[in-house]
Amino acid sequence: MIREFELIKRDVVDKTRVFDYCKDTLRLPDGRTTVYETLLHKGAAAVVPVLDDGRILLVRQYRHAIGRTALEIPAGGRDSVDEPFINAAARELEEETGYRSDDLEPLISIVTAIAYCNEVIEVFVAKNLKPSNQNLDPDEFIEVEAFSREELSDMIFEGKIQDSKTIAALMSYFHKSFS
Repeated sequence: MIREFELIKRDVVDKTRVFDYCKDTLRLPDGRTTVYETLLHKGAAAVVPVLDDGRILLVRQYRHAIGRTALEIPAGGRDSVDEPFINAAARELEEETGYRSDDLEPLISIVTAIAYCNEVIEVFVAKNLKPSNQNLDPDEFIEVEAFSREELSDMIFEGKIQDSKTIAALMSYFHKSFS
């Protein structure tokens, strides 16, 4: 059994719009100390938007970290640590896809980079979508595309969809709704 690790000191090295970069000094179970680098995040919400015909909306957007566009479910960070995840999910759905829904159901909770970041993404399923208006951030350029379950499964296994939250969310949705 692993005994407890003890946080001795947290130094916030940098605060950014997205996360705080920290150097944490920990006491290990054997009494030694070490430094862990940690990213603290407010958390995020994501949505699997399901059209009435069963197709699922994804957004295609440029992701600088990988230097290309990616297909993803709509998602975004919470405005504060106090913002309910479902509110962030509803906001991101409308902002990114131009659809809104009053029918959001929790699907899965994901810790995105468990080794060095505390970001949790709460994923919801949105049904009964109603057309609205996209309201993109000034630096967002997003295309919305609809895909069938089969197309999405193929794209995941062909490596055309690589985003971990999208894969986890879609596989969870497929298992929950089609088993």
